[in-house]
Parts: sequence; structure tokens; C-alpha cells
Amino acid sequence: MTRRVVFNQKGGVGKTTLLCNLAAIAAARGKRTLVIDLDAQCNASQYLLSSADRQADAGSADFFESILSRSRRSGGLEDFITPSPFENLSVMAAHPDLEELRVKLEAKHKIYKLKQSLERLDGFDCVFIDTPPALNFYSQSALIAADRCLIPFDCDDFARQALYSLFDNIHEIQDDHNPDLVIDGIVVNQFQARAKLPARMLEELGAEGHPLIETRITSSVKVRESHDASVPLIHYAPQHKVTQQLVALYERLD
Repeated sequence: MTRRVVFNQKGGVGKTTLLCNLAAIAAARGKRTLVIDLDAQCNASQYLLSSADRQADAGSADFFESILSRSRRSGGLEDFITPSPFENLSVMAAHPDLEELRVKLEAKHKIYKLKQSLERLDGFDCVFIDTPPALNFYSQSALIAADRCLIPFDCDDFARQALYSLFDNIHEIQDDHNPDLVIDGIVVNQFQARAKLPARMLEELGAEGHPLIETRITSSVKVRESHDASVPLIHYAPQHKVTQQLVALYERLD
């Protein structure tokens, strides 16, 4: 079972959009796919469940609450997963209560619980873990639990500066907690091919030795329409250029 986290400490880089669409492509290709939403903003959950107005009876907040309370369900993921309207795609939905739980989880050092639970999980071929745009308990739990990490980047100077601390933090987690974690690379999102700044910035990042993925994801209003419809692009606009770019990215990572 492949476990991939899409992570960046900076917000606004399209992290959740990339993750949900890659997961939807995997599911559309017949892989039993799980999305774990660890972001209290719940964007991944809304994107993948709202088109059918599907309500999650339990989710990631309940999972961590069960760990804190040491209930009989503690440590198992099966009871916290909701099938999405899309075949082969399920979600462990987020809830705003995640933020309130975070301090308690940090105090009791439950950082390995997600990893341990995923190691016992059956019935899925791949897992995609969505995190908050911060290095906190949930993103650290995801990086410890994952075996792959994809880093979205939007060719902004603030995002570039954040990359340096991002890699330092990932390398520290590899050294201290998860030596098997592999960085897939940096995927450029919302790419503007005709603009000079992105081209120069990517050339400089490449010269610095950063692992840039050649596939670029461009900007399009279709992405926002897909969000509004709560339908991933592989189902909403399968022939659109951005969808095909996402498919190319998936095939490169698979």
C-alpha cells in the first residue's frame, strides 16, 4: 500500500487540489484509494463528499479522540472511513475539532499513532494524506506515516524562501522518525508558461539541485468549477488540459 503525503508549510499552493485529483485518478484506474484529511479547514473532505451531500458519521477527529480516550476503537481506521460518491475512493473526513485536539495529542506524544494504524489497515492500494499548511502535530504525523512526499510549489518568491526550511524539516523527520520517506519532488502548480519569473525561478531552483518534476500544472478556471461542483477533474472535465497534466503527473509518480 503506497502512502503519499502532499505537503507544503505555505498555504495557497494548491496542495489539496493536487492531492484530491491524484487520488481520484488512482481510484478511476481501479485502485482502492483512501484520502485522509488532517486539515481542520476540511477542504479535501468537502471536495470529495459534497457532490452527493454525503455526511461522514466519523472521521479523523474521531480517530484521534478515540486514541486520547483509549476507547476500544482506538488505533483502528476502518470505523472512521466514509465511501465517496466516486468508485474506489473513500475519505477519512476532517472536522474543525481537529484544532482543539491538537494540543492534547502533542502533550501525550501520539505522533506515531497514524503510522501504526495505517500499517494495520487492509483493503486499500493507496493512501493520500492531506495536511494543514503548517509543520504541526498532524503534518508531522503524516510525514512519519507516509512513504512518499510530494511538494507543491507556485513560483512565488515567498514560496521559494519557504522551500529551504521545508526541506530542512523533512530531512529532520527522515533522520529522526522515518528514514524510509522518499521525496517525490517539487511539482509546479498554477504554472504560467509565458511569464518570465516562473521560468527564471525554476532555472535557479534546478541549479541549486532541487528535485523538480518536469510535469507542470497550469492555471484554469476549470479547477475552480471543479471545486464548486465537488467533482474531481477526472470526472468533471476528463479531456481538459489541466486534467491531462494531472494524469501525466500521476503516471510519473505511480
